[in-house]
Amino acid sequence: MIRLNNITLTFPDGDARVTAVDNVSLTAHPGTVTGITGPSGSGKSSLLAVAATLIRPDSGTILINEVDVTTLSPNDATHLRRDNIGIVFQQPNLIPSLTAREQLCVMNELGAPHSRRNRAKTAARAEELLDAVGLANQDDKRPHQLSGGQRQRINIARALMNDPSVLLVDEPTSALDQDRGERIIDLILRLTDELNTSTLLVTHDLVHLPRMHGVAHLVDGRLVDTTGTV
Repeated sequence: MIRLNNITLTFPDGDARVTAVDNVSLTAHPGTVTGITGPSGSGKSSLLAVAATLIRPDSGTILINEVDVTTLSPNDATHLRRDNIGIVFQQPNLIPSLTAREQLCVMNELGAPHSRRNRAKTAARAEELLDAVGLANQDDKRPHQLSGGQRQRINIARALMNDPSVLLVDEPTSALDQDRGERIIDLILRLTDELNTSTLLVTHDLVHLPRMHGVAHLVDGRLVDTTGTV
């Protein structure tokens, strides 16, 4: 579970400060997808960066599996993020020289030493996830040989390689047409249920919201409306 309590985040702007996130609280429960919406500049990506422990908020707490991340040292926060959080960026940012399977296997080297799999188990986990995202027969292809939707599927599988309990997804359909975008949302919903992750998903595409378990709507950094399990 991830729980954000009274999160406020500001950035310097000349002699003043701009409030990007203004006293926002929300919770993502295991096995659910919570959509985060709002106009451009409303604080969606900033809130996701705080949830990912990439930015420390000015105030408030972030609980991940009941650990308050805001009390951790930067090094300990990095370890917690590595072992507990999967991040799906807006752009897949795959390594051009690596095959689909290798994109996933390299994540094993970033895991905690005690949790790293041996080579055979790593390859098996990669194949399992590629199969889960519908790319079992594309495992030896490199990014330039794959479509945009396929690259995004690898992006999702890579984020799940180290078995995170929290999945954070930033605009996964922004570069896709409606049909491919729908399939990516289908995939995230299914994997969230199967793997029991707590998923926060930033999206500008309102057509997907009725299928999510909860929705948080931001305006000017403030949470102005919630529905479902938020």
